[in-house]
Amino acid sequence: MTLEEYRRSIGWSKSELARQAGLDYNTANRALKGELISARTANAIAVALSKALNQTVLVSQIEGLNVSY
Repeated sequence: MTLEEYRRSIGWSKSELARQAGLDYNTANRALKGELISARTANAIAVALSKALNQTVLVSQIEGLNVSY
């Protein structure tokens, strides 16, 4: 599932995704567009999704993330 699909399934706006992950809007938007993001950003997104879904979501399970390790 892509980050956009996760976001929509939870019912979050782009701004809410950013808030829940502790990111600024532009960083979250870059992740949604498949632009390069840091591993720290990817982990923050995965943690936020995990909490919202009440299940573990690994970075590797989020299709289309372009993570710089």
